[in-house]
Amino acid sequence: MAGFFRRQLADYVEYHRDPWNCTLHVFGIVFLFLAAILPLTMWPISVLGVQTTIATLAVLPVLAYWLVLDVVLGIAIAGAACLLLWTAGMIVDHASAMGIWITTAVLIFIGVASQIIGHRVFERRQPALVDNPSHLLLGPMFVMAKLFIALGVRDDLAVIISRVPQDAPPRDTFYAADRRGEPPTRS
Repeated sequence: MAGFFRRQLADYVEYHRDPWNCTLHVFGIVFLFLAAILPLTMWPISVLGVQTTIATLAVLPVLAYWLVLDVVLGIAIAGAACLLLWTAGMIVDHASAMGIWITTAVLIFIGVASQIIGHRVFERRQPALVDNPSHLLLGPMFVMAKLFIALGVRDDLAVIISRVPQDAPPRDTFYAADRRGEPPTRS
């Protein structure tokens, strides 16, 4: 699965070169994940005598997928997911149902807006999700990989994430051509 993950990550990286877009993705992904689990946290359920929520059960398959892709990143994401599940639980414990739905809508709006702004303003291209819907599940892996690289832990992934494609125009050429309304030139 490591080879599959590395190929998927390399493809995802092609759409996420600009550091501002990557920063917006960190917030967008966290907000969208929280928005997805927040309403599901309102419904408690008992599984084999253990009290949990629908949110926890809904997260388990995707956590398993991330663990299969890369165990270390998967464990880190599982930790972040636990923190976000706890946060959703705190919100549910202290807010009305209307407050939860309003919070969910605001989180979705901010999360989606940050993704769109990141791609339109900084990358100047469509989101990776448009070309490959499986990239929806790669966002958290990408963000966690970037964090691990910044901490100096995963040099093996740094090679993939920092690679510049051969046919990519220099950033200044792209932006200068775009400001003039011309297509970027390939040098």
